[in-house]
Amino acid sequence: MVYIRAKKVKSDQYLYLVKSIWDSKKSTSRQEIVKYLGKASDVVKDDIPIEYRNDPKVLSILASHNPKDIKKREEATRKSKKRLYKKLTEGNIEESVKIYEEYVKIFNEADFFDKILKPVMYDIGEDWASNKISIATEHVASNIAQTLVKIIMDKVSGTANKKKVLICVPLGEEHHLGCDVLETYLSIKRFKVYNIGTSIPTESIISFIENNNPDIVLISITLQDNLSAGQRLVKKIKEKHNIPILIGGCAMQSKKIPKIDAKIVLDVKLEEIPKIIRSA
Repeated sequence: MVYIRAKKVKSDQYLYLVKSIWDSKKSTSRQEIVKYLGKASDVVKDDIPIEYRNDPKVLSILASHNPKDIKKREEATRKSKKRLYKKLTEGNIEESVKIYEEYVKIFNEADFFDKILKPVMYDIGEDWASNKISIATEHVASNIAQTLVKIIMDKVSGTANKKKVLICVPLGEEHHLGCDVLETYLSIKRFKVYNIGTSIPTESIISFIENNNPDIVLISITLQDNLSAGQRLVKKIKEKHNIPILIGGCAMQSKKIPKIDAKIVLDVKLEEIPKIIRSA
């Protein structure tokens, strides 16, 4: 049985999807958090894991926290995704930036990355894989998306006053959009971010750690073929430094993941990452 639990912090409500689990030894049930959903006013149906998304009780409680705006917000998100897909594949950076600016007037940066950019890039990748769009179009869209993230990054102001975070990829991994998104969002949250979002030798990453003393390392792996390289990178870092390592990316959703001495982060919203970093 799953249901939504609300927690009030100051004047805001925050929602959690929880399930009840029977403890046969104690002859009682206990609550287990399935997923942190976020601020009640921001949560929409798509935030619910797909296996629970159409549960009548869940939807009823969700609507009760935001009865007037939920349909309007879902429609705004759907339209923004459709528009961004079109503008990215057309190579139109100006309109892509405009979509971002319009969206964050209503929502926030984390929502844009989680609910708009991430699923749109996934759709573009799927459409290329199924020959619905050409590889040239996919490359154009990826490059425009990276430029968009950099433009958003340039809008970030303020001085870093939290932990130092190193973001990197293993040798051979050429996809760095996820790294750029992390850099932008964590910078907004006032972390000091070092983004080595390109494939460089492991020795260079270890040398960087020695010279800059980050508090934590975040490793992004997109392609399954690079899992072994990620495993080796973690091992080499651990041999030299006692430092927390988080590892995530599309490759970590593979059914065959080698044993890696790092905390694997899957299916979390950007707004949850700072908390994970603090507790690592």
